[in-house]
Amino acid sequence: MYWQQEKECMVREDMAQLQLERLQSTLFRAATHVPFYRAEFKKMNIDPDGFTSLDDLRRLPFTTKADLRDNYPYGLFAVPLREVVRIHSSSGTTGQATVVGYTRNDLKNWSDLTARIMTSAGVTPDDVVQIAFGYGLFTGGFGMHYGAERLGASVIPISSGNTKRQLRIMQDFKTSALVCTPSYALLMADRMVDMGININALPLRVGLFGGEPWSEAMRRELEEKLHIKASDNYGLSEIMGPGVAGECREANGLHINEDHFLVEIIDPDTLEPVAPGEVGELVITTLTKEAFPVIRYRTRDLTRLLPGPCPCGRTLQRMERVFGRTDDMLIIKGVNVFPSQIEAVLFEIEGTEPHYQIIVEREGRLDKTTVLVEVVNAIFSDQMKEQREFVNQIQKRLQVELGIGVEVKLVEEKTLERSEGKARRVIDKRQI
Repeated sequence: MYWQQEKECMVREDMAQLQLERLQSTLFRAATHVPFYRAEFKKMNIDPDGFTSLDDLRRLPFTTKADLRDNYPYGLFAVPLREVVRIHSSSGTTGQATVVGYTRNDLKNWSDLTARIMTSAGVTPDDVVQIAFGYGLFTGGFGMHYGAERLGASVIPISSGNTKRQLRIMQDFKTSALVCTPSYALLMADRMVDMGININALPLRVGLFGGEPWSEAMRRELEEKLHIKASDNYGLSEIMGPGVAGECREANGLHINEDHFLVEIIDPDTLEPVAPGEVGELVITTLTKEAFPVIRYRTRDLTRLLPGPCPCGRTLQRMERVFGRTDDMLIIKGVNVFPSQIEAVLFEIEGTEPHYQIIVEREGRLDKTTVLVEVVNAIFSDQMKEQREFVNQIQKRLQVELGIGVEVKLVEEKTLERSEGKARRVIDKRQI
């Protein structure tokens, strides 16, 4: 096991002191080596040497994805390229790509933190870990890969795609831990049924899922279909990749690796801190990144900090799993709607499958929302009256949850497009 007890169980006062010291070092590095931050500090009349309290963090400027794109590719690096041993990047499919760099020490810390996450989820040196995240410039595959190696597990770097091969490897190589997106894990579960694979004959026991929002209902579905203990983990390329936070076996919130990341929860409209325990946008400041320090990065991810200690003994602050993003949020008829809200309702209704798609259109001046819901084939053998009652039941449940009315259309199993990466849940035709 990879257990850093001296950090993961640190007394809160000692953690605060460590964070302050590391924040001071990060501010000095940013001010002296990154022209963007030097200019921002000067514009706001900020003296990096004048920070004596973590509360002073509020005086610092935010960093956004637009700032990263504007400084593409190396404008925010704090070290010369000869000290950068790894470069990762976002896909850039929705705009200019964002580029991040790592020194040797950054990679060591990254491996340590992903090893922490995997250990807290239950992975041990005896496990065979199949990583079905994409490799390449995406941080997910490599981040979890090196974490698994750091804790001493055997790693299958299969990457994403080719599901039949994934399952054959899982059988032949005796995979015991699976790393991928939750939607892809559900796709694997469906294919197992199609291929006649007996899940009870597999040694699979742990699943580490991330890369997209998912619900407690989906956790139950994954655990039931794959016979595993499913855990959530959180990271983002702009900060480091996976390893920022992850669940322990208690599964009651994600422990934040606070010795490396300082987090805030803000109101995305006012940019002020929310009250303790309230939902808001997660903001992260890196405390140990050498090549690419980031100050008050607005993640756009919505979550809240959870109160009280965790029974596992870790003293690291916990956050609730991310349930949506401010920029993925749909505004329908003036109401904020997140796909995860719809997912949670559907998972509670017997007869629906864990696959759905939301289509938003504009008819005249009004928004029209249709939710395509896969259902078991038995539903279509019912009388038309019973089908209508089933649809009405879903529509009523969604209206209560969302506060607006939506249309529901039932589709047969395996009708909706499957994804081997992040599921495409929303088609917003208003933007086409």
